[in-house]
Amino acid sequence: MNDPRQVTVAGERPRPARWMRSTRERLGFAIVAAGVLVLAAQFWQFVRADPLVWSALLGGSVAALATALGTLPVLFSQKLPDRVQDTLFGFGAGVMLAASAFSLIIPGLEAARHVGVFGGGSWAAGGVIGSAILLGGAVLMLMDHVLPHEHFIKGREGQTARQLRRTWLFVFAIALHNVPEGLAIGVGYAANNGLRADALATGIAIQDVPEGLVVAVALLAAGYSRLFAVLIGMASGLVEPLGAVLGAAVVGHSAMLLPWGLGFAAGAMLFVISHEIIPESHRKGHEAFATGGLMIGFVLMMLLDTALG
Repeated sequence: MNDPRQVTVAGERPRPARWMRSTRERLGFAIVAAGVLVLAAQFWQFVRADPLVWSALLGGSVAALATALGTLPVLFSQKLPDRVQDTLFGFGAGVMLAASAFSLIIPGLEAARHVGVFGGGSWAAGGVIGSAILLGGAVLMLMDHVLPHEHFIKGREGQTARQLRRTWLFVFAIALHNVPEGLAIGVGYAANNGLRADALATGIAIQDVPEGLVVAVALLAAGYSRLFAVLIGMASGLVEPLGAVLGAAVVGHSAMLLPWGLGFAAGAMLFVISHEIIPESHRKGHEAFATGGLMIGFVLMMLLDTALG
């Protein structure tokens, strides 16, 4: 009599019955889920035990929420007018540019002088921050060459499978470049007082709104449902709270790392501004609106930062 736990097919080795495979899969899923819950509980305890990391998590969550809010118009209409979208991109670039200067680079110079790296003079501080800025930009440039790039979404004349692949590369790249933004939020809380760090997080959140919209619109244009496009657009911003916690946890516990972290975050943001946001805002021929948005965003963030600093 055949073993009921096995299924024999001519020319093949006996295989476990379907119900056994299903049981094993469920057991494996339960083990993985339990492990995730344990890690999540430990992470939560770590975050709540450190006020600095907790503040960074809240700031990163605000940025993630802004990304989620940006996706909501897709539920009601396919997209904002290109002119409005490019103006928002320019505004976000201006906000990030001012945040890089006033919330990251200037506090980084002050921190480098305070901890006395390489003697603590102005030249030494400038050298440290300058090196960290270049390092941050170099790391993002390396990632840009090694990992899929969002500009591959251009030119949708191809087979459906190719279009879907390009769309997902685009979504992945948007999520990827949210990492340095989250890092900047975390480092900002490690270096600045609460109000100034809140201003930095708010500025990054403002420019996250059109990013969420762009992700959702790209998925909608590829044929996905409105709900699915919105959910994936929201998920693309979830890396920012994680990046914020990482930046605050690493930099906040080492005074020597603080200027390097500030400069690195600034360099990463400058790369994103120049390589991603500004070209995207100029791609459709609305350069004047994008530039006007950039200048308004820069001035607004400068006023917020200097008034709160």
